Amino acid sequence: MKYLLIAIPVLAVLVIIWFIASYNGFIRMRNKVEEAFATMDVYLKKRYDLIPNLVETVKGYAKHESETLEKVVQARNLAVGAQTTEEKVAGENILQGTLKSLFALAESYPDLKANENFISLQGQLSQMEGEVANSRKYYNAVVKEFNTRVEVFPSNLVAKLFGFSRKTLFEVEAAEERQNVKVQF
Repeated sequence: MKYLLIAIPVLAVLVIIWFIASYNGFIRMRNKVEEAFATMDVYLKKRYDLIPNLVETVKGYAKHESETLEKVVQARNLAVGAQTTEEKVAGENILQGTLKSLFALAESYPDLKANENFISLQGQLSQMEGEVANSRKYYNAVVKEFNTRVEVFPSNLVAKLFGFSRKTLFEVEAAEERQNVKVQF
């Protein structure tokens, strides 16, 4: 009986300590997710700033290709204006497709492909794509860890109690992006 009177308060203190530690862990993870998204957002904004320069360079060579150029600008504006993670993912997927069509268009213009300004902008954009890809990987890794914690027992009890919910991964949605590239000779 004496041990039971000691064990109950000790157990209660341990549960409270676990509860506090678990809550603080969620706060740290949430902050990490927000920091990862902010880092990715910086790279995305840098890329968005490069796109108008690239479009202007192409415009001089491909005046009659205005529809493609307008689609790139519209996709960029959609991505820039995105407010939520879901909107940003959708905007990025659209922008990715229009950039591919822009570079495919550039292949049709040998003078454009030889233009130093275009080559420089294309190189900067390519480097920026690498930075964006790396920041997406980091963001997705942090989100995966957070989501696991939200769903795994017993931390899911704390998550439900304080309203911590799953975060959205930043994934490519286009089916053609996931398929193997066909190489023909």
